[in-house]
Amino acid sequence: MATFVLVHGAWHGGWKWKLVAPLLRRAGHDVYTPTLTGLGERAHLARPGIDLDLHVQDVVALLEMEDLREVVLLGHSYGGMVITGAADRAPGRIRRLVYLDAFVPENGKCLLDYVDHAVPERAAAFRKEGEQHGSVAPPPLSLWGIVKPEHIAFAKPRENRHPFHCFTQPIRLRNPEALARLPKSFIHCSSPATGSFDQFAAKYRNDPGWRFHELATGHDAMILVPEELAAVLLQSV
Repeated sequence: MATFVLVHGAWHGGWKWKLVAPLLRRAGHDVYTPTLTGLGERAHLARPGIDLDLHVQDVVALLEMEDLREVVLLGHSYGGMVITGAADRAPGRIRRLVYLDAFVPENGKCLLDYVDHAVPERAAAFRKEGEQHGSVAPPPLSLWGIVKPEHIAFAKPRENRHPFHCFTQPIRLRNPEALARLPKSFIHCSSPATGSFDQFAAKYRNDPGWRFHELATGHDAMILVPEELAAVLLQSV
């Protein structure tokens, strides 16, 4: 039996794993789906000062309060920033890091550094809105591959604006050597690709230190192909 901690991406919440978590539990594993501060059912806590450090602490606190060990820690999209920071602070609790179409940050880099490299006009729009409002509205669901009416009906009412500082605060690693030793997987959602994560897929596709998987689906694989995603995740145990 393994313990999965599934960390959602920007604008979303733990609700995102509604279709995947039962499949992992049915296979005999413990599953936690935390919602980061200011999002999902914790949207009432939203404020401009929320940053990446606070979201990292959300996950570290879960690991510590539940005394979780041998964790398969997964981050989707922006969640890759969060799990990198959490694993850096608690490497002894982690069995494997799984980046699901996610940012894999280097020390001193922020999320917008990578978006600017891949899709500069998107980064500019985020920066303009974030500087004006302190938060960023969710992009069209079609960017994530969400186009079916039933998928839109599930996701649209649950989205929230995302605190802008989460996108601009650089990650500061305390234990880079320990982090580097952790086993890692990258899952690339390639059809349609968002443009932001091809850079990481290209980097890790043939890296012998990584397990690489490709799903021919949109960015929100947990909604679009939950069974296929769960099957890949079970290989991480």
